[in-house]
Amino acid sequence: MSGLLRLVPDEPEPVHGLATPARHSGHPRPAGPADPLDALAEELAEVCAAAVHPDEIAAVLEADGLTGEQITERYGRADAFDLAAELYARVPRSHPEPPPRPDPWKVHPAQFPLRSLVFTLPGFGYALGAPMMTGARDHYGLPQGTAALVASALLAWAFNQGLAHRAYLRLAGGGRPAAARVLARGAPLGALLATAAALALPAPAPVRAFAAGQAGYLAAATCLLVLGRERLLLLVLLPTAGGAALLPVLPLPVTARVLLLLATLCGAAGVAVRELLGARGEPVPGGAGALSPLASLPYGLFGLGCGVLTTLAALGDVLRASTGARAAGPAVVSLTLSMGAAEWLLYRCRGRSLAALARATTRPGLLLRVAGVLARCLAGYLAVLLALDLTVSRIWHGGPPLTVARLAALLALGAVLWTGLLLQAFGLGRLPALLCLAAAGAESAALALRISTATAVQLLVCATTAAALLAAATALLGRLTTHR
Repeated sequence: MSGLLRLVPDEPEPVHGLATPARHSGHPRPAGPADPLDALAEELAEVCAAAVHPDEIAAVLEADGLTGEQITERYGRADAFDLAAELYARVPRSHPEPPPRPDPWKVHPAQFPLRSLVFTLPGFGYALGAPMMTGARDHYGLPQGTAALVASALLAWAFNQGLAHRAYLRLAGGGRPAAARVLARGAPLGALLATAAALALPAPAPVRAFAAGQAGYLAAATCLLVLGRERLLLLVLLPTAGGAALLPVLPLPVTARVLLLLATLCGAAGVAVRELLGARGEPVPGGAGALSPLASLPYGLFGLGCGVLTTLAALGDVLRASTGARAAGPAVVSLTLSMGAAEWLLYRCRGRSLAALARATTRPGLLLRVAGVLARCLAGYLAVLLALDLTVSRIWHGGPPLTVARLAALLALGAVLWTGLLLQAFGLGRLPALLCLAAAGAESAALALRISTATAVQLLVCATTAAALLAAATALLGRLTTHR
């Protein structure tokens, strides 16, 4: 009690500003309410209102230095627990909302248009490289060597997805030096494998050269993106993008086209090598734990599945040898342009999920809140994708007619990509990989068997896959352990 309640003869000193009645020594009781308990309840109103059990109030009373004798004398109760129970009953519950927590996933949306550009601008390389793909056509009406080019691109896409995941893990555990070591070993291997895929299939020499350059660029771009050098990547893409932008008004000779493509390839490779060497020379912040060789395999398989689905969305009608069929180039351009918005909304979804966890008081309530967060973020991404596709289709006059079914199929594919990336962001790699590979297999089988139209198959398969992924994402975000 020393330091909490100092008694002097005849008149006790007030405790924490409370008017305390005089002891039974003949002195009159100080002026105040008829029931001293009312004054105590008013003084401790916030404590009593926020308490979930009377024992919390009893702990506060004991901390204030009230003894059992004082409680009996002043308030007519046997002890602190009786007094606390009376206060708990008198004061209504009023639990204040917790203060808002800082959002660890808050990012500025302005940085993501840059990533959209670096995802999209490499496509201009096909415009510059078009003379390399002229000549004889296969029975689908595509330039000879298209199969080799597509196979090389798909293998590079899948390999670099897995490589990026492994490098990001090293980046989190061992910093830029650890990530640089992974990229320095993996990027050249990925470029060699993608080039070998192009060489293994029949194709003219110019197509094989273009595929080799594409493989090298994708390897270098993966290094720069993982190391956070998007601005440098944008700079090295300027020769290709600028050259392609001149084509409608100034037809360029083949030599100039090749030089512009080489400028981008050599620039990307040179900058990537410089960044890797610089990162490897930085001090290591901490040890990076051992990684299983197969840890990143699901992420690569997810990339392969998404690549096949995107390829079928672009070439499905052509591969069915439909009369007058044209490649759906606007769909691919829209998807790549939308990736910046997709990444920002992934961050937004993670931040909003944490806010939902802070507000939820029950497991069903948390599930309901995260379902709303998922629905809003996915709807936002699909709205961006729809707007982009409508805009690109107005500019690109060589694509197929824009119908409601084709738009719906593209949105279904976008939902698959975004929801799969969300699950991967939470460390769940196998399920998105399996579902996307199954979807790619189903569309490929339907194409081979000529079941329905390519658009109808894509809509059915992707909508089903997206629903399964969305259900898995809702269940995952509805668990408390997911947000630790």
